[in-house]
Amino acid sequence: MMRNQLIALLMTLFAVTFSAVTPAVERGDERQTLFFDVYLDDSRIGYHRYDFQTQQDGRRVISEANFDVKFLFFTAFRYRHRNAEQWSNNCLAEIDAETDSNGKRTVVSGMRTESGFLIERGDDALELPRCVKTFAYWNPSFLDEPKLLNPQTGEFLAVDVKQLEPTQLDIGGREVMARPYKLTAKNVELTIWYSTDDEWLALESVAKGGRILRYERA
Repeated sequence: MMRNQLIALLMTLFAVTFSAVTPAVERGDERQTLFFDVYLDDSRIGYHRYDFQTQQDGRRVISEANFDVKFLFFTAFRYRHRNAEQWSNNCLAEIDAETDSNGKRTVVSGMRTESGFLIERGDDALELPRCVKTFAYWNPSFLDEPKLLNPQTGEFLAVDVKQLEPTQLDIGGREVMARPYKLTAKNVELTIWYSTDDEWLALESVAKGGRILRYERA
């Protein structure tokens, strides 16, 4: 049952990947990385890494997530996700994503065309509006979008976002004033924290059964 709950949560949560950009990316660095340790309750189960490369015609973002949930002496759940996105003019221009969720492999690809954004997922194809955004947690402007593309499934999901009251957040042993947002979409409800200058700090979601999945900035 725990495995099925995790699969349902990860199918939407790691849609992962993002339209204002965090100050760390805006500095003009040619390359930059964000790295998060991922925990299930108090146990570290893996990591999620984002690599950014600034280019003349936009930005390339590659995200990689590796999780292993162990029970006693064996791995009860294994998750691998890699997503390469090309962004231009604050919109997604191209995407190639591959996911292995406990042995179930899915591939999603897409690109912007003259009439819209064409998504291919297996034998299916779907045309979306020309300016599409994914679940770009690193880019807080994605919170303004009514619909977001899930890179793992190719679904174009309706989302609801609510800003919560500012709070203090412990980041690496220091207290930081943070702005939390609650995001609700298909099969998932999560909270994302940003600094006062729009830097992504943390993420947390409650799985069925009350288990807490959270990202901590490394």
